[in-house]
Amino acid sequence: MFTRRAAAQLFATTALAAGLGAARLSPAFAAAKVVKIGVDLSLTGADAQSAIRVKNAITMAFDAANQANAVPGYQFDLLMLDDGTATAGQYDPAQAATNARRMVADKEVVAALGPEMSGAGKAMTPILSQGNLATITMSSTNPDITNPKFAAQFRPAGKAIYFRTVTTDAYQGPNMANFYAEKLKVKSVYILDDSGAFGVGVADTFQAEAEKKGLKVIGRDRLDPKAADYTAILTKIKSLNPDSIYYGGVSQAGVKLAKQSYDIMPKMIRGGPDGTYGADFLTGGGFPAVEGWYSTIAAPHLTEDNKAAQFVAAYKGQFGMVPDDYCITAYDAALVLIDAVKRIAASGKPVTREAVQAALLTSKVPTIQGVVSFDANGDLADRTVSVFQITKDTTKPLDDPSAQYKYLEVAPQS
Repeated sequence: MFTRRAAAQLFATTALAAGLGAARLSPAFAAAKVVKIGVDLSLTGADAQSAIRVKNAITMAFDAANQANAVPGYQFDLLMLDDGTATAGQYDPAQAATNARRMVADKEVVAALGPEMSGAGKAMTPILSQGNLATITMSSTNPDITNPKFAAQFRPAGKAIYFRTVTTDAYQGPNMANFYAEKLKVKSVYILDDSGAFGVGVADTFQAEAEKKGLKVIGRDRLDPKAADYTAILTKIKSLNPDSIYYGGVSQAGVKLAKQSYDIMPKMIRGGPDGTYGADFLTGGGFPAVEGWYSTIAAPHLTEDNKAAQFVAAYKGQFGMVPDDYCITAYDAALVLIDAVKRIAASGKPVTREAVQAALLTSKVPTIQGVVSFDANGDLADRTVSVFQITKDTTKPLDDPSAQYKYLEVAPQS
């Protein structure tokens, strides 16, 4: 474990302090001003395992910042909220909206991290906008939320308040369609979605690009994520004999689709976006059903990169599991928020919601994934989409994304 002095040096030189592990605020900082950060994750339901991994990364970043005294005179305190419910079985937009109202009502909360899911994001952003509370999402990718065309709906107060450390489905969907056409050489595809904001949106963008690339879209259906049986739809798809399936959605419907499609047409090419990437998909779908699936993430693949080696080692040492790439985008989101607060404090101005929102717009923060900066709408400047294939490694834990998802390449951009 690093000493406080070493931690402070690490923050100053690289903006990383992952090696500090679970360090907590020392009594020496007891008189520091508190900066409260709201965190919204999907900790209940089908995506809970991925949410816990992300929560670990966020907690590690702020514990390290407090221990290293990254913002002199200030300490960070997290308000951790869960937008998943047992009733929904996954993220619940109504609960996400309730969480947003709770953050806005707490005058000590000056910024937020999350949500993970775009459906939650669509429910939260109008409320956050009216409360002038900026948030950084580590994995929500629906492009409508930050599109100026929908500003009246998602940012009624005018200012950009939804920032991302991932790219959007304006790239994730189309780039996977390019991969299907250029790399997998498929000629036809059947498209499914799970009826959620993310699933419908990414399937729409995949379909539009697939048609431009000359793929024949044999058909499209919508899955009820709460339904248990998709065999009627899958039997129909089998009779139509497409080369491939593309599924837009998250793991609640995805794991059932993986199991049942394997039973009915085990050799068909199957793929999806980041809703099919992670421990929840691996454990919920199980082997052999998930093996062979192609999945994307809306970010660079870094967990095997030397730039992330210190973070990966520290995370594994503290939590006993290997982080996935969205742990890195979550950690980087925390670093960006810490940097914004640090710049405000250094200027002598109060750390307020308005000041944090303005500081985020001018961010140029060295992180594990590189320098993070945002456009005027809050979107990440980098637009990398990474492609993986699930390839079973019996020597590693079967719920470990870093072991079971084999990185292939950056998806071809349009």
